[in-house]
Amino acid sequence: MSKKTTKILIAVAVCLFVGFLSGFATQSSVSDWYADLNKPSFNPPNWIFGPVWTVLYVLMGIAAGIVWSKGFHHKWVKTAMYHFLFQLIFNAAWSLVFFGMRSPTYALLIIIILLTLIILTMKWFRVVNKTAALLLVPYLLWVSFASILNYSIWQLN
Repeated sequence: MSKKTTKILIAVAVCLFVGFLSGFATQSSVSDWYADLNKPSFNPPNWIFGPVWTVLYVLMGIAAGIVWSKGFHHKWVKTAMYHFLFQLIFNAAWSLVFFGMRSPTYALLIIIILLTLIILTMKWFRVVNKTAALLLVPYLLWVSFASILNYSIWQLN
């Protein structure tokens, strides 16, 4: 197995693990607190979130693995990977705050920061590898949609 493949697999595993941990916070509130919230008409069914996030975490991991494989000693790779790590932390924090703390208000602040960090991560990934940056486009689109959804839930409740 090549070093690039190994790094991609490790990065995918890390992203999926973060998603798995975030799922615990989500599961604690989906069937009671979240079910009782007023939601906008465009709110997707609950079953869609798991498959979508799984695909997104895999794409994120592939992108990170591609960038990481360019050599962590390079300052642009380091910068890109630090941005990736920060956005991944905010990704997990959103679930903990929205579902764990049951706070759409603070979650809205976190998701705005997350969107900014995703855009910055894409910028730095593009410096290292354009394909890696493009792999994050679905993630950016989904989090943009999630931001609108979070805002709407905050407004309605």
